[in-house]
Amino acid sequence: MFSKDVYIRRRQTLLAKMREAGQSGLILFVGNADAPAQYKDNCYKWRQDSSWLYYWGLDEPLMAAVICIDSGEEILFADDVDIDDIIWMGPQPSVASKAASVGVAGHRPYGALAGWLQERTKGRKVHFLPPSRYYNTMQLASLLPGSQPSEALVKAVISMRLIKEDIEIEAIDAACALGFEMHSVARDSIAVGLVEQEIVGKMEGVALAKGWGVSFPTILTQHGETLHNHGHAAVIEPGKLMVIDAGVESNEHYASDFTRTYPTSGKFTQKQREIYQIVYDCNELAFSLTRPGITYREVHLATARRMLEGLSALGLVKGDLDEMVAKGIAGLFQPHGLGHNMGLDVHDMEDLGENLVGYDPDQTRATQLGLRSLRMARRLVPGHVITDEPGIYFIPALIEKFKKEGLGYDFVNYAKLEGYYDFGGIRLEDDVLVTADGARRLGPRRLPIAPDDVEAVMK
Repeated sequence: MFSKDVYIRRRQTLLAKMREAGQSGLILFVGNADAPAQYKDNCYKWRQDSSWLYYWGLDEPLMAAVICIDSGEEILFADDVDIDDIIWMGPQPSVASKAASVGVAGHRPYGALAGWLQERTKGRKVHFLPPSRYYNTMQLASLLPGSQPSEALVKAVISMRLIKEDIEIEAIDAACALGFEMHSVARDSIAVGLVEQEIVGKMEGVALAKGWGVSFPTILTQHGETLHNHGHAAVIEPGKLMVIDAGVESNEHYASDFTRTYPTSGKFTQKQREIYQIVYDCNELAFSLTRPGITYREVHLATARRMLEGLSALGLVKGDLDEMVAKGIAGLFQPHGLGHNMGLDVHDMEDLGENLVGYDPDQTRATQLGLRSLRMARRLVPGHVITDEPGIYFIPALIEKFKKEGLGYDFVNYAKLEGYYDFGGIRLEDDVLVTADGARRLGPRRLPIAPDDVEAVMK
């Protein structure tokens, strides 16, 4: 947790934004509950709702809170422990002390929430965020039957959480430092004959020993053409490319998210180095373009053009680069967007609506393969934290689909692409903060990424 002044200030800012938007009534926040894995007393690892953490800080299950927009009154709903709880958990701080620790004066039992709302909501709107957990979905349906999430509240929350405060940037830098350590352990563990799972265990051990754990399920695979490959049963083979896309969630619940691609034998083949160099150039170009005022959609399209330029030099595509970008040929090789927002969630706030989070009001989401998957397209401003993650993948099923449907025949050398069906994929990802005059990569050190540096560090 941060100091209570942080949470007081955030809630006051939210209140002011709701009033400025002409809203009245109540704001309801519902924290997460434990989620049973196999049975009631064996639960998935506890994780609090991120917006709850942002405004209330209390990292415990079965809590709710209300802010009255008109009066500014705040009430925390939670239960003090009884003797049965103490037997299993030990003595716990009182709800009053927890409320005071985040600057809240009023508190009531958790079970009193339904009755309190019933008394206070007649003729008044209750604003709440879209729930991401099943328990909260059912809880809100019971508390407020027929009600829908508040777009005004969603937009107010997004406007705050999108722009990271200095204390958040420090927390993300710290998470990136742990991410550096985790990835270094993974890279240094690559050896022909090992099972991938052995490396995953080592790297996730770093995340658990020094942070909350991983910020998303680890991707470590010699089949990088499958973008989210979470299988780790393969034995490491010589001459392959290993994509490692993984992040740490810190004890403060801020995320890191890095990707590197390594030659399993320690040295790239000529074909691997050619493709790797293109992706590396795209990563560097994207970072050089990242600055206030430019849209990340423009950065995505610029890197798509650079990618096609490199592929054209290898004879895999041909034709006018701008025409290929316009027709979406880059999506055949990179069917995902350049990056996403990052913070308390590794894909920050996507539970609030990807288009509302990642797109300005004057932007429309594309329908084109690749560009339609761009999660962050907004005009950049200082305080945005985003990922820079170009990739090139040779996905036989996708290539064959394009070919069968007659797509891109004026631009794509399908005959030559057949020689890449066993190539796999390459992705290179850094976490980036938009600053007043440009950008900086987050974390105290950057993982080796230039092809010569990768080979040197793997010796």
